[in-house]
Amino acid sequence: MTDKFYFKVHKHPTETVVAICDEEILGQTFKGDGMTFTVAEPFYKGVLAEEEFILDNIGQFTILNIVGNRIVELALREGLISGARILTIGEVKHAQAVRM
Repeated sequence: MTDKFYFKVHKHPTETVVAICDEEILGQTFKGDGMTFTVAEPFYKGVLAEEEFILDNIGQFTILNIVGNRIVELALREGLISGARILTIGEVKHAQAVRM
């Protein structure tokens, strides 16, 4: 089975927010360490894509918002985020990055 991710771009006048989540966690809510995080469909559900598409398109962000253990590991491997930016909520990893 090929890993798939939901990929969505939110355009704003001065920012391009790229939201990506692992396919299987869309719509789920995670809790841990006093936090609750919902992988909300309106924000994350865009194109269902494989890793090649993600790598070809992820670089357009000014703000990157990713959730899911596989997408966070991919972004870490590609140097888009640092380990210090990874937050674990329940059993799922979440990270954000800002490009100025």
